[in-house]
Amino acid sequence: MKTMLDLVVTANEQLNQNYSLIKLTTQDQSPLPEMFPGQFVQVRVDDSPTTFLRRPISVNFVDKATNELWLLVQKIGDGTRKMCEAKQGDILNLLLPLGNSFTLPDGNPEAKVLLIGGGVGTAPMLYLGAKLKEKGIMPHFLLGARSKNDLLQLDEFDKFGKVFCTTEDASYGEKGYVIDHSILKSETFSAIYTCGPKPMMVAVAKYATEHNISCEVSLENLMACGFGVCLCCVENTREGNLCACTDGPVFNINKLKWIS
Repeated sequence: MKTMLDLVVTANEQLNQNYSLIKLTTQDQSPLPEMFPGQFVQVRVDDSPTTFLRRPISVNFVDKATNELWLLVQKIGDGTRKMCEAKQGDILNLLLPLGNSFTLPDGNPEAKVLLIGGGVGTAPMLYLGAKLKEKGIMPHFLLGARSKNDLLQLDEFDKFGKVFCTTEDASYGEKGYVIDHSILKSETFSAIYTCGPKPMMVAVAKYATEHNISCEVSLENLMACGFGVCLCCVENTREGNLCACTDGPVFNINKLKWIS
């Protein structure tokens, strides 16, 4: 159920010059609404004259032990830069949870699942990995970035599965893009989940299709309202035009027109 909440900032960790990890909790210590991997929130940005609309941010992690919601925020505009200035004790107004979620497989410990994230698209992969581990499935993570400094939360990912990386400058892991990683040649997977730049996801979708692997993608279409009203995020699918914010952001690749 969607709700609007004023959440208090418990921590703002500057991971590097481009990314912040903002942790939030309820003001009265009441439990956070239930959220699922792949869902997102809409954050109101106060005191930013050039920012009129809420900003959509993926659910990075939900820590039930501390009753905290984690948001991985990339500084790419006035709104997100203002968000990343938040200090402990500040209040952020959120609409949550929004969108659908990834489809979790049955808890077969023998299942081999690959989670592929690129850039800020690694954000929803962390919570998805945690939920898979809860079901007894040890996922493989394949994370891509331009350089070592852009690979985020590796210690956190390592808690939930095996981590593999690519960097474009060869500063960490294998050189190249995620689709070039050797694990895609040496391992066989039953399911793939991915989020990141569209060209990366299209390449992953093509790989999954060629190898008959179930694959879900989390779209990063531009979103303004989060309720399917503004039509900013429409995706042309095999079922017609669908709003990524309400019918997605997670889609099975069989529903998309990416692969002819």
